[in-house]
Amino acid sequence: MFFYVFRVYPSGHFSRLDYLCYMTENELNQNVEQGLYLPLMEAFYTLQGEGYHKGSAAYFVRIGGCDVGCHWCDVKESWNAKLHPPTGIVSIVEEAKKSSDTVVVTGGEPLMWPMDPLTTELKSKGISTHIETSGAYSLSGEWDWFCLSPKKTKLPTPEAYAAADELKMIIHNQNDFKFAEEQAAKVGENCILFLQPEWSKRDQMMPEMVDYVLKNPRWKVSLQTHKYLNIP
Repeated sequence: MFFYVFRVYPSGHFSRLDYLCYMTENELNQNVEQGLYLPLMEAFYTLQGEGYHKGSAAYFVRIGGCDVGCHWCDVKESWNAKLHPPTGIVSIVEEAKKSSDTVVVTGGEPLMWPMDPLTTELKSKGISTHIETSGAYSLSGEWDWFCLSPKKTKLPTPEAYAAADELKMIIHNQNDFKFAEEQAAKVGENCILFLQPEWSKRDQMMPEMVDYVLKNPRWKVSLQTHKYLNIP
């Protein structure tokens, strides 16, 4: 079986990069299990839209596969890992290096897969490693910035709370403020706390979020600025 690596552009277009190898299906599956190949949904260079690093340029690597099941997820097409071609981490890193010295690994839920090989390869090229995760799976990889976004359907592991540099809580309704405080009690004292409105509820929840942060100033407001800017 022959495999190729493709670059995915924000427009949705693909371009073939290079021929990889002759590999059986079992060998490919073993490489995925080891984190040497990952189900790549898309990769693109853009501005970070949310949280602490919003407005900063970075190369995003979106990994397929997620079973957390957020009903308001805006990338549900990422959930089924089988829809996204296993791609060698060497090629992923080579493409990333052409654009940026900062890579944000997101999903889906990237911690469903072993991240150590990817972050080792990224760091060998001098690339800063960021992750956006629900924290629901065992921690792997070496991260310069760890953005934790807990979900009620599948809570983070204790090690994810300890690793968090940034806690990003999605506010869909009033009950989410209570959940946010429960999660904030589990992260370290230096973790930066963000409340972010769920996009479809932003007009309804923003006034309540503003009022909440004014009364609880340890929190900050995060917005999905990339959606306002109409960029990936």
